[in-house]
This record gives sequence, structure tokens and C-alpha cells, in this order.
Amino acid sequence: MSSTRPSRPVPGTAPHALLETVAADPHGPLALALGAPGGHGKTFLLQELARIHREAGLPVLTSVPDAGTPVEPETVFLVDDAHLLDEPRLHTLRELAGAGHRVVVAHRPWPHRADLLRLTGTLRRPARPLLPFTRDQTAACLATVPGLDRRPDLVDFVHRQTGGVPRDVVRLRRALGDGDRGPDVPSQPPRSVLLELGPDLAGVSPDARRLLLAVATGVSLPPDLLGELLDRAPEAVDELVAETVAAGLLGADQQITPLVRRAVVALSPAADRTAVWRRLAESQLARGGPLLPLVRAIVPAGGTDACPAPVLTAAAEEALAGEPALAAELLASATAAGHPAVARQALAAALAGDLDAALRLADRLLATAAPTERAEAALVAATALAHRGQARRSVELYRWSGSPSSAAFAAVGALATGRPDADAPASDDTGAPPTLHGSAARLMAEGVRASIDGPPTAALSTLVQAAALLEPDSRAVLLPDSPAALAALTGMHCGELDIAEGVLHRAVASGVGGPLMVPRHRLLQAWIAMVRGRTVAAAGALAEIRASRALESRDLLFATALELGVARRNSDLTGLQRGWGRALEAVVRHPVDLFTLLPLGELAVVAARLGDLPRLEPYLREARELLGRLGDPPLWSTPLHWSGLHAAILADQPAAADEHVAALLATADRSRYAAVVAAAGASWVEVLRGSVDPARVEAAARGLHDVGLRWDAARLAGQAAIRTADRRAMTTLLDCARMFQERPLTQRGGQPPTAAGGAQGDTGTGGPRHRLSEREQEVAELVVAGLTYREIGDRLFISAKTVEHHVARMRSRLNCASRAELLALLRTAVADRSNSASAGFWPERRTR
Repeated sequence: MSSTRPSRPVPGTAPHALLETVAADPHGPLALALGAPGGHGKTFLLQELARIHREAGLPVLTSVPDAGTPVEPETVFLVDDAHLLDEPRLHTLRELAGAGHRVVVAHRPWPHRADLLRLTGTLRRPARPLLPFTRDQTAACLATVPGLDRRPDLVDFVHRQTGGVPRDVVRLRRALGDGDRGPDVPSQPPRSVLLELGPDLAGVSPDARRLLLAVATGVSLPPDLLGELLDRAPEAVDELVAETVAAGLLGADQQITPLVRRAVVALSPAADRTAVWRRLAESQLARGGPLLPLVRAIVPAGGTDACPAPVLTAAAEEALAGEPALAAELLASATAAGHPAVARQALAAALAGDLDAALRLADRLLATAAPTERAEAALVAATALAHRGQARRSVELYRWSGSPSSAAFAAVGALATGRPDADAPASDDTGAPPTLHGSAARLMAEGVRASIDGPPTAALSTLVQAAALLEPDSRAVLLPDSPAALAALTGMHCGELDIAEGVLHRAVASGVGGPLMVPRHRLLQAWIAMVRGRTVAAAGALAEIRASRALESRDLLFATALELGVARRNSDLTGLQRGWGRALEAVVRHPVDLFTLLPLGELAVVAARLGDLPRLEPYLREARELLGRLGDPPLWSTPLHWSGLHAAILADQPAAADEHVAALLATADRSRYAAVVAAAGASWVEVLRGSVDPARVEAAARGLHDVGLRWDAARLAGQAAIRTADRRAMTTLLDCARMFQERPLTQRGGQPPTAAGGAQGDTGTGGPRHRLSEREQEVAELVVAGLTYREIGDRLFISAKTVEHHVARMRSRLNCASRAELLALLRTAVADRSNSASAGFWPERRTR
């Protein structure tokens, strides 16, 4: 056994209780058998017993005398590793114990020997067995080293790595105590601790070490598989397990601790490691068992040389649905090892979102591969090009590949580019089985066609059905666009935002299309949040999406439009100016198609706000031509006219605004959404021309709110409120605007509550926010944000003069001698309010 021992027994353990008993009466009878695996403290316990007896003046022997050798009556025999003694010495110990001598023997539970069992049968067992430390006992052991006693994170690390085996706890304690104890817990044990396990590993048989290499993979292996690996019968495998458990290298549950696993991998010769793991992988492949967990454990430690190429390929297929990037790596290794899998590697790269690699591999196959692989490569290339906006080239490749699903995808692409003459439905007589994938693709094509020449409800229903078909098993399905995304776009174009949100939620939860489709689905979710006025949530989601990966051109167009759409709704002129250049670049990179009309319309409004609409006009003209080729389908053209109306208003182009209103009114009878935006557009133009009909405006705004355009609803009501001379109408419309924007209304006839729950005018010690009204607090936030009086009024649906009046009142109420002093106090007030909001005292406020 190792010479490394704890400096003292850990309170509450079996050794501690036994030592207290012996120390109380060292001359009392003592006949004890200590059976425990290696590293559990047997040697330490014998050393402590020897110390106690020697201090009591008793002779102590740690070896067995030859038969017939005279022995003093008071001699205490403390013998370690009794399982290694020969039969005569075990017999001698049994006679000594029978003669009344104090005898303590320590032994491991293996090997199973009849002579050892006869000896231990004459001795008693300790009241409590020697077991691994509990977490508290591990903490007590670490507490003997200054600096380690107040580190719960270190205790967890040590206990997790060692499984509480005292030998390993002490080794790791010493290494941590000797090293630089920084604030961070190490990610893995120091190499010096692994080296200390070398003698323990060398002490077991070669077959036991091979067993440990198999167990070190961390994969649960059935006994018959281990038997195949070791060329042993099942009972012989049980003996090897018992040997490693007895050595303290496996737990009683036959599990290996992280520390021992690392030591086994690090200290085993590379040739042995590779041979064992290769044979294990080959056996598992032959049995048809799962390979991915095994390969995941083997490759990082031993490299791909430890796995035959067929094993890598099979494991890659298992990884394709959940970890396509790993699948691509494994397939590349298999190809390098002489087992070509380039077509599957291209598919895996595309699913992982690595379209550069996917296109490179697919293009190589298209030029050189066999027909079957060329068809698969065409599917990969077509999908990658669709995500990069090259819809026409994508359609060509889909048609060339020849499968029913690819023909359906080609039809979708042809419609998206406004070329219905290229829209040919997939044939049913190919002989291919009607798989979920093929059926979903056909429904996608039917749904897009229905969105052009049928009622919106039919299109939406068909696309939702297509999305539902793919949900059960869709992570490894390569899609140019998902039916969930198309359903969501259709829902947004016809005002069914709840349905759009629901189908996107299910798509994200089921992982439709793998990592490649994740940005698409999450961007559309964020777009819905923005349209509904939840700009904080939209901006947060956008930040997460951008941080996760680089975006392809289609997703980049949506992301930049989303960024500027949030900035526009927040009256963030600086943000609009900062992002406009990136938005123009995104528009240039992605040709106009049917499924990018939403971001294009949003950017048109931003361009008008910045006075740069002419630069976007060629792309808007292309969008109008595309819609014209499709017969100006109302579902797709209505939102673009709605955006065009607002762009015309901002660009001061009344004639263009009238044209957009006329176009909206012409399709008002085609759907509820078209009727709502047509009424709202007409009302908006009337309001801007000074004709405010409060009832009509409120009805139009409520219609916008009901179809999900909450920000627009609030905007329309607010614009009408500040333009009417009727104070009662103004009050009603302002209340509508605040309600649509989900702002809490001030209770009539009373005072709004403060953050602390007191009344307005509370002058306690809570700070200046307690002395401001709800409206003044809103103005204060925007003043601190740097907005002008006009921008603040535009955002709060009040006039710039009213904003100036609020600021003057705040300055007087807070007794500020200068504007700088007022700003300093308002910053404190705003910070106070933000802190209260984060603590849950203030309801969430959604601002434009």
C-alpha cells in the first residue's frame, strides 16, 4: 500500500472510534480483522494502533514469526496485507489468536482464499467497516491544511474526483496544499497526483489494467462485451472486477472515479490503450450497440487512431441529429483513414451551419463523384445556396438532384423568386416511399402556392401541418427553409402572430433543421416581439443570436433589419445612423425574394427616417416587380404597402402615401388583416392632414392592436391625440395609446403609486424619485437618455412644450440651481427606479 497516510483520523470515521476504544484500554483483548479495499486506511489504522500500544509499553510485531519461535505473552501482532501471506503464516496467526494474543490483521477482500477465511473467521470485525469518506469527512480531511478549510468548492472538487477514497483524498489534499491556491478550483487534478497512482496500477494484473482501460471510457459495458474484449469467461471477468475493486481502483459499485480514470488513461502505454479501445469499438460495432458515447470518450484521450474508420462513420451517423459538427469531424477522420464519407460529411457540415465547408465538399463531389453521391451533394449545395440568397442556382440544383422532396423545395424557391413558370410540383411516380420529410416538403410547396393564389387561412393551415410532420424527428433533416419559418412568415403577413409564435416555439423545442435553422427560428421570434412592442426582449434575443454564431446572408438581413427596427421604435437616432451602413450591405448581399419582404419593408421606413430612401429604391422596385410577376398576392403585398405608407409619410411624399393607401384599400376584402391595415392607413393619412375622427382612429388602432401591431396601434392613437383640438378626445386617445403600449394608466381622481408604495409627493429619504409623478419619471428617463424635447414628446404622445413644462417643474420641485444639477439628480432617480424594477417593485414597461 502507499505510504501516504492522513496525519490523523477523521472524526466520525470507523478508525477514529476504534482508536478511542483501544486507547482507553490498551491492555484489553484485541482480535480484529480489517477487511477493506486498498486506499481505505487499513495501514494507517495499524500504525496508529502500534503507536498506542508502544506508548503503553507493550511489544509490537508487524510481521509473523516462524512456527515454533517463542513469543512474549504481551506481544501485539499488527499485520498488514494478510491476503499476500502464505498458508503457514496465516496458520501461525490463527494459532496466536487462539492462544489469546492480541492480533489485528488487515487484508483486501480479494483474492478469495480459504486459509485467509479461516483466519478471519477466528477474529471479529470492527463495529463499523472502513468506507470511503462522506463529503463532510472529506471536508474535515482538507481542513487540516490551512487555506483549504473554507473552500466548499474545493471540497466538492476533491470529493467528486476521488469518490471519497481516503488514499486519493490525502494525495489530492497534499497537491492542493503545496501548490498556489488561487481563487479558482482546478479543472482537473495535478499530474503529480496521477503519477502517485502509478504503483497502484502496477500492482494489478495486466488483464485488470485492460479492464480499467475499458471502464475508463465511462461507457456502461455489459459483462459479455468485456468478456469478448478480455478473452475471458464471465466468471473470470468477475474475478478481474473483484481484483480492481480490492485495489481501490474501482468503487464497490464498480464505477471508476474521475481521478483514477485520468490516471489510467495518462499512465497506460499508448499501444496498450489503442489496442484495447480499438478492439472494444470493433466489438461494439459488430454487436450493433451504440458507438457515439464510446467514441466521444475515446477520441479526446487516444485520438482517432483508437477507433477504426467504420466505427467513426457509425458514430457520426448517431451524432448527426444532435451534434452535426462532431459528426462532420468524425466523418472527416474516417475519410482520412481510408473510409470515404465525403457526401455525409458535407451534409453534417451543412446541418452544423458550416456552409463554407459544405459547399466546398459538395462542389468537389458534383465534379468527381458517383451519381448517387452527386445527387446527395446537389441537395447539400442547393440548401447552402438557399441560405445564402442564391435562390435561382438553388432551384437548378434541387431540380437536378431528382428526389420528390428536392422537387418540392425547387417549387418553393421558384415561387420565392417570383418565377411561377419554374414552379413544377414534385412527381408522385418516382417510386420513393412517402416519408415524413417528403410529405412535409410537398406541403411546404402547396402552402407557399396557396399563400399566393388562395386564402391566407388555407396557406397557414397547410404550412403548420408541414411543420407538425417534421417535429417528431427533424434534427438531421437538411432544409432550405423550415415549414415552421414559412408558417411564421405567413402568420406575420396576415396578422396571426399567436399562431406564428406557437409554431416557432415548437420548432425551436424540437430542433427542426439542426443548428443551421436555429438563427432563422429565433430571429423570427424576436421579430414578433419587436412588432408587438417588446423591444427589450427583441434586442436581448438578437444579441444572443449574434453572439452564438456568424449569420448567413438571409439571417443577416433579418438581424440588421431587426436591430434598426428596435432602434426606430426606441427613437434611437444614433443607433439608426450607426447601423444603416451594415443594413445596406446586408441588402446588397441578399437578392430580393418573397420571404425577405418584411426586413426590406422595415428598412424602407428606416431609410425614410434617415433621408436615404433613394438608395433603397432599386430594391423596393425589384420587390414590386417580383410581386407583380406573382399577380400581386395580397398576403405578401399588404405588409410591404403598410411599410411603404410609413416610409412615404416620413419622406414627406403625400402622393406616394395616397398610392399605398389605395393599394391597401383595394385588397381590404381579402382578409381580416388586410381590412385592418387598410382602415388604419386611411385613418393615419387623415390624421396627418389634420382631420381627426376620434372614434374612427380608436377603432383603427384597436384593429392594429388585435392583429399584433401594438406599437403601430399606440403610434396611431398618439399621433391623433396630439393633433386634435378636442381635449376630451385627446385624453381618450392618449389613454388608448398608453394601453396599447402596455403602460399602466394613472388612476383618475387619485395619485399614482411610487416605487416604495407611497403616494406621490412622498418626501422620505428614498431619494428624488419619490417626489416625481409617474409622467415626470418617464420624462426623466428619456432626458437622461439624451433625447430632445421633440423626441420625448413623440415617444410619450405629448407635445414638446409639455415636455419642457415637465422639466421645469422637476427642476423647481427638486430645487436645482442648474440643468447640470438636475441631470445629476435625475440620473440617481432613474438608477433608483431601474433597481426597483429589477427587484420586482415596478411592472415591466415596454417603450417605443
